[in-house]
Amino acid sequence: MKYDNLLPRFLRYVQIETQSDPTSKTTPSTQSQVDFAMILKKELEELGMSDVFYNEANGFLTATLPANTDKKVPSIGFIAHLDTADFNAVNVQPKIVENYDGESTISLDAQGKYTLNIEDFPNLKNYQGQTLITTDGSTLLGADDKSGIAEIMTAMEVLLANPEIKHGEIKVAFGPDEEIGVGADKFDVAQFAVDFAYTMDGGPVGELQYETFNAAQADITIYGKNVHPGTAKDTLINAVLLGIEFNNALPADEVPEKTEGSEGFFHLMSFEGNPEEAKLSIIIRDHDREKFQARKELVRTIQSQINARFSEERVQMTLEDNYYNMKEVIEKDMSIVELAKNAMIELGITPIIEPVRGGTDGSKISFMGIPTPNIFAGGENMHGRFEFVALESMEKATDVIVKIAELNAK
Repeated sequence: MKYDNLLPRFLRYVQIETQSDPTSKTTPSTQSQVDFAMILKKELEELGMSDVFYNEANGFLTATLPANTDKKVPSIGFIAHLDTADFNAVNVQPKIVENYDGESTISLDAQGKYTLNIEDFPNLKNYQGQTLITTDGSTLLGADDKSGIAEIMTAMEVLLANPEIKHGEIKVAFGPDEEIGVGADKFDVAQFAVDFAYTMDGGPVGELQYETFNAAQADITIYGKNVHPGTAKDTLINAVLLGIEFNNALPADEVPEKTEGSEGFFHLMSFEGNPEEAKLSIIIRDHDREKFQARKELVRTIQSQINARFSEERVQMTLEDNYYNMKEVIEKDMSIVELAKNAMIELGITPIIEPVRGGTDGSKISFMGIPTPNIFAGGENMHGRFEFVALESMEKATDVIVKIAELNAK
């Protein structure tokens, strides 16, 4: 189905800067996300949604579409996030490529320094004849997750304008700080109060995901003993070298660039320091809970082995879990996955059901009590200047939301 307001809505959203800040102590982490939420709040009210509410305690904007059927059917939530990732998001200038031929190179910037080409991005071949929205090469696009927000808003607009489409109660939520992994920590499950939900935060058309990584982060500080190198024998303890030793004790092939599918990994996110003090940040990922626990235990073992060589503790570590594999919750009742799957099939979309090599807000929300699989929103090459989305992908995602609501009421 064509939606007149979908593209203008999306283009308007992506030009609003909403990057989150991992160093911030506020919720949301940036004021720009609050400002965007206020824009969406007004829009929800103008659409005619009920109970439009911005929760200052957690940064979530929620609204309700009341049921228009007398049948007793489960209530559904649709969720997307306000923030964008850690890449320049100031002055986003989206470009539109109509009727893309599926093979031509697309110059993003005027100088042609940055291009979308099928050699580097063979996924472009999937978009022959479609309308692509790209960046100008200087910023990310923000389809992650403003495509999801635009799709949810448009679907609510359609359901409000077409009361002949029967549906149960539907709630929407737009939340902060998903990209820095803390947005859902304060989500008010009791206030949202739906039977199940979906995040509209996936990639290409057909993605339907109910399995994520288990995730943890190890923040390591190593204290050395720095003396003049000319008189350092048997005295100097080089914190940088101990940091290198710590990282090298991890399995060399179990890193993101050498793993795929359901294979877990250790990922050195940052490493800085000098002989006196060094700091490492390592993220740990695995779909399997037992393997996940074993990975964390390995990190603790390396810490202990290095410390055992010294008379005082040189390696200190904070190891915290971030989220868990939502499959543990959702597989207890797969009906919500089947509902989304059937909606796609009825629309002629082939469901692509595979584990997420990452996490979504649904990872945490599922363990809070609302099972929340993830559905495609259409974006490709997220989190950078090569990000793009097809208008047709967003239209199909909007179709899926409407069809889920319709099927749920039958």
